[in-house]
Amino acid sequence: MTKAFFLGLALLASVAVHAQSIYDITRFGAVGDGVTNDAAAIQQAIDRCTAEGGGVVLVPRGHTFVSGPVQLKSNVELHVEATAVLKAHPDEGIYHLSAFGANEGEGMMWLYADGAENISITGKGTIHGNGIAFMGAELDDSYELKPVTTFDPRPHVLTLIGVRNLTIRDVTICEGAYWTVHLVGCDEAVIDGINLLNNLKIRNGDGIDLDHSKNVRISNCHITSGDDCICLKNRREFEQYGSCHDIVVTNCVMTSRSCAIKIGSENMDSIYNVLFDNCVITASNRGLGIQNRDEGTVTDVIFSNILLDCRLWSDVWWGKAEPIYVTSYPRANGNHKDANWRFPKGQIEGRCGEVSRIYFNQITATAENGCFIGGDTPDKVRQIYLNNVKLHLRPSSRYATGAYDKRPCKGEGFVKGDVYGVYVEQSQEVFVNDLLVDNHLPNYGGDVRRP
Repeated sequence: MTKAFFLGLALLASVAVHAQSIYDITRFGAVGDGVTNDAAAIQQAIDRCTAEGGGVVLVPRGHTFVSGPVQLKSNVELHVEATAVLKAHPDEGIYHLSAFGANEGEGMMWLYADGAENISITGKGTIHGNGIAFMGAELDDSYELKPVTTFDPRPHVLTLIGVRNLTIRDVTICEGAYWTVHLVGCDEAVIDGINLLNNLKIRNGDGIDLDHSKNVRISNCHITSGDDCICLKNRREFEQYGSCHDIVVTNCVMTSRSCAIKIGSENMDSIYNVLFDNCVITASNRGLGIQNRDEGTVTDVIFSNILLDCRLWSDVWWGKAEPIYVTSYPRANGNHKDANWRFPKGQIEGRCGEVSRIYFNQITATAENGCFIGGDTPDKVRQIYLNNVKLHLRPSSRYATGAYDKRPCKGEGFVKGDVYGVYVEQSQEVFVNDLLVDNHLPNYGGDVRRP
């Protein structure tokens, strides 16, 4: 075959790509002046795109498009060009679609999809959640949350429910007012190369939540988040979607005021076949955490090749700078919101399931606390493997060391006393191999504590 033949093929491929239908939102009436609510125009562009077989809905460069709720649909690529900003409208009164179905107590939807397929969110532009607009007063290391009862108007940035074949690539997503990227019951998802940069003072500001989802790959991301950066869970509101499994996270850099990488606390089903590899965690309140507080199980999880540093923050945030944290305790008895949604219907008390076959390999941590492994009974947490774990324990904040955080749980939320390299409470078959502890804390009790 000649060189001309291959050049011809390349030209045809280029023409095919550029021939893809493009729906510029300004042609549907979007103004992009940073004030006007452009939601109707954006929705019209999406609706036309999906009705005509799919294509690219373009958010063009050089504009800030303020928008209320928008529904993404099948076969649509939402492409946000460099220097373009898509920003959540600050009016709390326009958000009425609950991010958790009948449970209206934990935020509303802004950009969302339900039961769609072949959705992409791409580009070098910015999706801005306008988080501070929905906060109360600024405190030392957090913002006050405005008082709510059963309705919370704060918008989640992306809520994708029952979506098959999803791609989120290259965009910057920032300043979420609540959860930022929430995948519910999704199958075949790729999140690659995004900057997810939330305000570290905003509570409930999770980065990426994988909820009853499967076959998900997250890679090459930079995430800063007041709450957990990446969290796997199975919420009770979406129990019809089944378990969360076959998840790979690699090559990510994270900072959190809570737990950088967490499994739980909501887990009413099973989470299994999970790999976290080749990540860096900085200035987090907790590093790698399994926080099982419901009847669901967590099995076959590997954490490997991770550098992390943990420091203490105020008790507003769960965690006490534990670099590794593996627990299963029943959650505290419920009140209003919790009694309705955290427990099986009609109950205000729960139980916790098994956590087993959890592997930590090649972990290097600088922290103000040691690792904590524990369960409410000896059979709940077992077969935990720590191999080649290096801990550099030293003070780095103004807060006192000497406690492990079990919240949310029944009874006392903290275990207080000396710091150990690895503290084991009521757990079986905990194997520690090649543990190195370099201690500079005044209240150090030893490398491993087994009651």
